[in-house]
Amino acid sequence: MKTVDPVPLRHPDAPRRVPGLRPFALLLGLRAPRSTQWDALGAALVVGDGPMDELVDWMYREGMAATRPLFERALRSGIDSVPEAPEPLREFFVRVETPPPWLDRDKIARAERVFQLGGADGLYIARDVSFLGGYLASGFNKTLLRTGALEKGPAKRFAETLQWALDVTSDGGMAPGGRGFRSTVQVRFIHAMVRRHVSAMPDWQADRWGLPINQTDMAATLVGALIAPFAGGLALGLVATPRDLDAAAHLTRYVGWLIGVEDRLLPTGFRDGVRILYHSLAAITDPDETTRQLAVPMADDPLHWHYPNLAWLRGRIARAQHLSVAGVFLGPAAMRHLGLPRFTLPWYPLLRIPVNLAACVLARALPGGMARAAARGRRAQEAFLRRLIGADSARIGGSAQHIGHATGRH
Repeated sequence: MKTVDPVPLRHPDAPRRVPGLRPFALLLGLRAPRSTQWDALGAALVVGDGPMDELVDWMYREGMAATRPLFERALRSGIDSVPEAPEPLREFFVRVETPPPWLDRDKIARAERVFQLGGADGLYIARDVSFLGGYLASGFNKTLLRTGALEKGPAKRFAETLQWALDVTSDGGMAPGGRGFRSTVQVRFIHAMVRRHVSAMPDWQADRWGLPINQTDMAATLVGALIAPFAGGLALGLVATPRDLDAAAHLTRYVGWLIGVEDRLLPTGFRDGVRILYHSLAAITDPDETTRQLAVPMADDPLHWHYPNLAWLRGRIARAQHLSVAGVFLGPAAMRHLGLPRFTLPWYPLLRIPVNLAACVLARALPGGMARAAARGRRAQEAFLRRLIGADSARIGGSAQHIGHATGRH
């Protein structure tokens, strides 16, 4: 990989305004990062994922044709299923298959259920706030555009992210060898491939942008995907207890540990997760021309989703619905930077708040209500995924083969 300066030019001199999140952060008593925290966020822009980066470098030196099948078999069935595994592969998988001492499986199980309880509305927060708002981070966009984000299309890219989130929060998904465990290690592998591929491109400006998929960007993406839906869900009437929020943070911490985020950027609780999100967004929010380039197609994407009937009408309603959610949480200034209408009627959140409040109260009051609500919520989440991609499957890392072949030429 190209060498980079200690702090790339994309790191601002002072924290920037964070759209949507600031009022909630202030409500939790959070403030702007201290100077040491700020400097650490800048330095982390040039830090990758040492264990996985080293493994991928070794795999290329030995030849992907020989090492990739071994990696896939270990990922699918565990490292013990590969008795002939070379030491670098064995060392990596022993590391990820050995749970950290702080892991609490009961909290993980609770977080799975709480995420499922959020139903489709929780996913809308992830899509319309975290994912769409994430395009305000132009430094991260530079990597996305170089991995074919425009050609791939917003529906497919978000569907792959959504499939990963559903795997992570499936029942037992983060158990050893579970769906979420395998998907997360697969994403970690893809991240290392992208880092290697993009950083070797002749137009990659390491002094300006740092390292592709660095620690700061990964931390922001992690908490944006798994903490933000809970924070936004509270505003949509999705009631969560302190124990629920603590469990969500614990799941985020474990997923982050498994995906290669360093311990110092992993949340120790829900409030700490919001702090990491608030501070990292203050460092990476810097909209430019790539922001509109990526955001506008995503805003229009509901027009092309897969509806069983009345596609023309339902597509336009869905577009207005998702813009309504984005406008409420991101605010006029952010919407302008995204190239979207600055003011949208907040009709969807206003309709959903009383519905969600009533559903949450009933689920907690009735015997077996929580289990039924979680099952109903998961069905709604899976239906949303099908609406995005139709009969196709969202295969995590579908572009990895292309990236792998491209990287192999450098």
